[in-house]
Amino acid sequence: MMASRRGTPRPLTPSEAAAFFERLMKQTPSPKTELVYTNPFTLLVAVVLSAQATDKGVNRATTDLFRIADSPEKIVQLGEDGLVAYIRTIGLYRNKAKNVVALSQKLITEHGGQVPRDRAALEGLPGVGRKTANVVLNVAFGETTIAVDTHVFRVANRTGLAPGKTPREVEENLMAVVPQKYLLHAHHWLILLGRYVCVARKPKCPICTVRDLCRYTPKTRCLDETNLKTKARIK
Repeated sequence: MMASRRGTPRPLTPSEAAAFFERLMKQTPSPKTELVYTNPFTLLVAVVLSAQATDKGVNRATTDLFRIADSPEKIVQLGEDGLVAYIRTIGLYRNKAKNVVALSQKLITEHGGQVPRDRAALEGLPGVGRKTANVVLNVAFGETTIAVDTHVFRVANRTGLAPGKTPREVEENLMAVVPQKYLLHAHHWLILLGRYVCVARKPKCPICTVRDLCRYTPKTRCLDETNLKTKARIK
């Protein structure tokens, strides 16, 4: 279970949350997943493979894989050993290969070889949890879902946007606080913020577009100290 080490900050107000996402939207108007895919099925496979792995690492592995296996039928034909040959550079590759082949078989037998546009059906597939289902529903089908990964969890808690002790709690709090017009892209904006700016160990406060809205006290102090040192040098 993921939890904040510094306690729960005071949540952002609705107006602050709206300003938070307005700035992220202006910075990146049309955010997209960094996973490379060609259809809902390859997206599903890529997301399953991305657990405890980087998107870049997954993309390197799937570039060749998706050229020869971009459907459930082709993955089943490839088999676990054949799949392992493509994804062995990814963490937990043997278990992931087993799940990908199993979910492909289930898609064929229970869903006509198509990725279902249904949360319960998606979560019923081997290796697919709530986060993966949310990503597929959002990216492949345009549903207003929010997938809470480690980046989203960290940003939501650190900034005070939607504090929560579990990913599900954070997801529910985000769904409640994010204005409707920003919901479609909300989790992409939060992922990008957490991946490149609000990083785990040393958040890049001076370049953060929402730094004045952020509730993270150590982060704010870091920014103030940086500004003071800069002004001292100028004088």
